[in-house]
Amino acid sequence: MEWMILPFKRYADFAGRSRRKEYWMFFLLNLIIYVVLMGATGGFAMMTDPMAAASGAGGLSMAVLLYALIVFIPALAVQVRRFHDQDKSGWFVLLNFIPFVGALIVIVFMCLEGTRGANRFGPDPKAEEAAA
Repeated sequence: MEWMILPFKRYADFAGRSRRKEYWMFFLLNLIIYVVLMGATGGFAMMTDPMAAASGAGGLSMAVLLYALIVFIPALAVQVRRFHDQDKSGWFVLLNFIPFVGALIVIVFMCLEGTRGANRFGPDPKAEEAAA
C-alpha cells in the first residue's frame, strides 16, 4: 500500500527518480478507484446504452472529474520521475500527445528498467532501498 500512495506524498515533486514499482502500483490504485467511481455513479451506462447518454444518465460524474483533477499532478510527476530513472528528460511526457502511438511508446518506457547507479537526476532508488 505504501507504494500506491507514495506519489501523493510527493505530490508535485518533479525532481528525482521513481522506481517501476512506484509507478505501476500508483497506476493500479488509480485504475481501481476509477472503476469503483464509474460503477458507483453509473458511468458505464453511457458506454453500453446510447439512450442513457442522450438522457443525461450515466457519463462522467462530478466525483470522477474531481478525482481526475486531484490525481493529475501526482500522475504527471511520477511519470516524469520514471523518465528520470532512465536518465531521460521529463519532457518525454509529451510523447503522450502523438496520436495513436504516443501512449504505446510511453507505456514501453514505463516498463523499462532504470539506469543502475546514480545518474544526473539522483541516486538509484533501488540501491537506496537495498541499503535501508
